[in-house]
Amino acid sequence: MNKEFLTVLSQLEREKGLDKAVLIDAVKHALEVAAKKISRLSDPGAEVIVDIDPEKGDIKVSIAGKEVVSKEFGRIAAQTARQVIIQKIREAEKENVYAEFKDKEGDIVGGVVYRLEKKAVIVDLLGKSEGIIPHSFLSPLDRFRLGERIKAFVFEVKRDKGTQIILSRRHEDLVKKLFELEVPEIFEGIVEIKTIAREAGERTKLAVFSKDDKVDCVGACVGIRGARVKNIIEELRGEKIDIIRWSQDMKEFIKASLSPAGISRIDLDRENKRALVIVPADQLSLAIGKRGQNVRLASKLVGWEIDVRSREGLEEDLNDMLALKSITKKLADVIVEAGYKNVGMLTKVTIATLSELKGIGPKKAEQILNEAKQKLVEKVQAKPVKSVPKTQDQVREAIFGVDNTPKPVPEEPKVDDEKK
Repeated sequence: MNKEFLTVLSQLEREKGLDKAVLIDAVKHALEVAAKKISRLSDPGAEVIVDIDPEKGDIKVSIAGKEVVSKEFGRIAAQTARQVIIQKIREAEKENVYAEFKDKEGDIVGGVVYRLEKKAVIVDLLGKSEGIIPHSFLSPLDRFRLGERIKAFVFEVKRDKGTQIILSRRHEDLVKKLFELEVPEIFEGIVEIKTIAREAGERTKLAVFSKDDKVDCVGACVGIRGARVKNIIEELRGEKIDIIRWSQDMKEFIKASLSPAGISRIDLDRENKRALVIVPADQLSLAIGKRGQNVRLASKLVGWEIDVRSREGLEEDLNDMLALKSITKKLADVIVEAGYKNVGMLTKVTIATLSELKGIGPKKAEQILNEAKQKLVEKVQAKPVKSVPKTQDQVREAIFGVDNTPKPVPEEPKVDDEKK
């Protein structure tokens, strides 16, 4: 029994985390290479067979059916074997790292910030490998120090000059996985995260649902005195998180997604997945949010296009539309029903699209669009601005890019038959 050989195999298996069968295969390959070097001198075409007993550690090398004693290998054969073994071990280590982290794609991992580069942050994944967080995958709030422990989402694992592990701190599933770690009810499947919408570094909205009536889904995610959600907010460097109760009733779901704004009325267009939300005038800015963030995240969360308006604003838009000579009250209802709530939206429609509506032909559609664009230009000019007032042509070009108002085609001059 070759005890020394088995001891070395066990040590490599324990220290490197390699499969014993892979190591034995590497040794067999190395010995085959070494034996072929020897056989070239006497019989270049001779068959080389290497047999290793994994239980006893006995090694037999045969060249052309004749067993070769280990002393015949010599120094060169031993060096070749050692080099091939090292190479095989490195390949096996890389394969182990790839297989381990490939299974973790779509999950989160913990690590230590190892190096800060201009275009990326390098993370030591507990000594097993290195992960890369490109700057485009960082949250705007991320500011790391060397040696700091962080969590990141495994975005992609690929073979590129070894194993490359791409991590993300910007992905919305990072928040989802953090809640799974922090909230036992989510991990156990009692509470489910139905949808999530995130603008990294600013705000995340997630809709949750409880499969057990006795478990409050929102309360479970928040934790006692907000302890659970507070831990996640700290990991995300202070990013705001809104936890919303999911509902099959779309009106209730939309209402919850726009909280804390008060809602007066919600009109649904289920066919086109559009919702018109009417709010009191003093709640309009709250419902829309800073730079439209609240309504934008709410739209993404529910999967519907949400248009938030105040009653006064809705009436003003309707009056603007009725001010167009080519639009009657009946026609205005048809246009609004189609989803074009104001003059601004109307200007973005093509003649072909508008002419498909009931009671509107191509000529009528062209007339409506021309009047709508003119009305929008006048509204922009009427707003107080600090800069020098612009002409209508300049305003039109600023809004529409170029002056695309259809120009009348000049008629050909008539020529008398006698002068021809």
